[in-house]
Amino acid sequence: MTLITTTQEQFKNQITAAQSAYEASRQTSPQQRAEWLNTIAKALGNHADELIELAQKETHLDIARLQGEMKRTIFQLQLFAKEIQYGPHFEATIDHTDPNWGMGARPDIRRMNVALGVVGVFGASNFPFAFSVIGGDSASALAAGCAVIHKVHDAHLTLGLRTGEVVVEALKKAGAPEGLFSVINGREAAEALVDHPLVQAIGFTGSLAGGRALYDRASRRAKPIPFFGELGSINPVFVTEKAWKTRQNDILIGYATAATMGMGQFCTKPGLLFVPQFDKNVVVPVLQKEFSGKKFAPLLSPNLRKGFEAALSKVSSLANVEILIEGNGAESPSPTILTTTVSAIKAEPEILELEMFGPASVMVQYENEDELAEIVALLEGQLTCTLQAEADENLGYFIDAVHEKCGRILWNGWPTGVTVSYAQHHGGPYPSTTSSARTSVGTGAIGRFMRAVAYQTFPDAMLPPALQENNPWKIIRRINGLWVNP
Repeated sequence: MTLITTTQEQFKNQITAAQSAYEASRQTSPQQRAEWLNTIAKALGNHADELIELAQKETHLDIARLQGEMKRTIFQLQLFAKEIQYGPHFEATIDHTDPNWGMGARPDIRRMNVALGVVGVFGASNFPFAFSVIGGDSASALAAGCAVIHKVHDAHLTLGLRTGEVVVEALKKAGAPEGLFSVINGREAAEALVDHPLVQAIGFTGSLAGGRALYDRASRRAKPIPFFGELGSINPVFVTEKAWKTRQNDILIGYATAATMGMGQFCTKPGLLFVPQFDKNVVVPVLQKEFSGKKFAPLLSPNLRKGFEAALSKVSSLANVEILIEGNGAESPSPTILTTTVSAIKAEPEILELEMFGPASVMVQYENEDELAEIVALLEGQLTCTLQAEADENLGYFIDAVHEKCGRILWNGWPTGVTVSYAQHHGGPYPSTTSSARTSVGTGAIGRFMRAVAYQTFPDAMLPPALQENNPWKIIRRINGLWVNP
C-alpha cells in the first residue's frame, strides 16, 4: 500500500463527492441506512485477522486488546443500525391542529432532526479501531445520515488507510452513494477539512493542544461549525475515610489495575486518587505486588512517549510532590506512582490541570474528608469522577458538587471501560470536551450530527416520511405530547 498524502485536487474531489452522496442519501429510509451499517460491520468481521495484524505492527497493542476493540467496533455499528430503525434520534414530534389550545388556535406543526451534511472526523491514536476510522464518531455520523471524511491518524497510518478501503468497498457493495465515506492523510488536507464550507461539523478525539487548535480554527470560519472534541481528563477518584478503612487493599488493587490498563493510555484513566493519610510501608507493597504481575508494553508512538515523559517530569517537579513508586523508564516502562497532599494542591493547584497520558498517577492524601469539597471546587471539567464509599454514608452534598464537574459519576467502580449503550454519557465540561451536552459514546452520539427542522401546515404528501401521518418508516414519535410506538 502506498502511503500517499492527500493532494488539494484529491481533497476537492472527495469533498464534492461527499456532498453529492449526502444529497443523494438524505431521504434514505432508516432500514436502508441500517443495512449500510450492518454491511460495514460484516466486512470488518471478514477482514478482522488482516486488520488486527496491521494494528499489532503499528501500535504495540496485544492481540486480545485489539480483538476486543474490533468486537466493540462491530457491535457499535450493529447497535446503531437497530437504533436508527427504531428512530429516537429523529425526535419526530407532531402537534396536530388544535383550535382549543391554551395559547390560542394551534396550527399543525411537525418537527424532526435532520442530518447536518458532510462531517469531518479525526481519529484517535490510542484506539486504532474503536475511536478511529469507523469508530464512534464516523459510525454515529453515518447513522445520523451524514457523509464522512475521516482524517487517518499518523500513529497507525497503514491500518487506517486499509480500514478505509474496507469501509468504502462495503458501502459500494451495499449500494450506498459513492463518496459517502472516504479517508484523507496529511496536515494540509486536515486543515482543509476544518476550513471547507461544505463541512458542517467536526468530530475529534485527541490532545487538548491539538483539539483546541482545531476548535479555534472551526470557530474562526466565516460560518463557524460545531466541533465535538474530546480533549482529555484526569478522572479523579475520591475515597471516603470509611471506605478506606473498610477495604483499603481492594481499592489499591483496583487503582493499580485501572491506572495501568492499556499502559495508562486511556482518556478515562484515574490520574488522581484522593485517600486519607497513609503509611507508605503499607501501601507501597500492595501496589508493587500488583504491578509485578502485569505485563508492560511500549507506548503507542514515539510522540506519545515524548509527551508522557514531559508531563511526568513536570508533575514530579511540582512542590511537595514525592515519588512513591518510581518507574524504570524502559522501552516498556513500569508505572510511576507519585504522592502529594490536599494542602499542597490548595496552595498550588496546577497538578489538577496536568494529564499524564501514560503509566503514571498521583495519590493525594487528605487530613479530613471535608477537604475534598474544596478540591472539587478547584477541578476543571472531567469526563469522569469516581466515589469509593459505603452505602450508609450521607454524601448527597458531595455528589451535588461533583456532578458540576464531570459527565459520568461512578460509585465503587473504576472509570476505565466505557461501554457502548443507550444511557452511556462520554463527555463533560471543558476542557474534557468542547460540548458537555453531548456524548461521543453510545446511541446518544448520533444526535450530535443532526439539527431540528419544523414543518408548519404542510400537506401530508410533502412532509418527510418521518412526519407523515401513516408513519411509513415505522419509527417512534411524539404525537400531541405523548410518545407513540410504531
